[in-house]
Amino acid sequence: MYSKTTRSITVTVRPAYLDGQSSPAEAHYVWAYHVRIENVGRETVQLKTRYWRITDCHGRVQEVRGPGVVGEQPVLHPGEAFEYTSGTPLSAPSGIMVGAYQMETAAGESFEVEIPAFSLDSPHQEVRLN
Repeated sequence: MYSKTTRSITVTVRPAYLDGQSSPAEAHYVWAYHVRIENVGRETVQLKTRYWRITDCHGRVQEVRGPGVVGEQPVLHPGEAFEYTSGTPLSAPSGIMVGAYQMETAAGESFEVEIPAFSLDSPHQEVRLN
């Protein structure tokens, strides 16, 4: 589990390799990731946009930007949380994801909340000892 707090918004991510949806022989690896966004502060905020940077173990980078998450732009009052599960495929057996959410306060102020970097590890990756 990976967690980071930015301006009283805590983002926790739990990735999981999906063996049943992956096909290593065809260089197709799939992960789900469960995200919990919790407002531990005193002001109401709304998640407006998301940004992801996904880098596989070969250095290939994908960037994803868009409104909200899973079709929603949740409003989080103090003490509330929003959870969702999404997924990503890669053509490599491992990678790293990192990103940010653009939030907006009830007063209209925008700010960025960091999503902690987390690893996408499959049982099919080559193990290297240093």
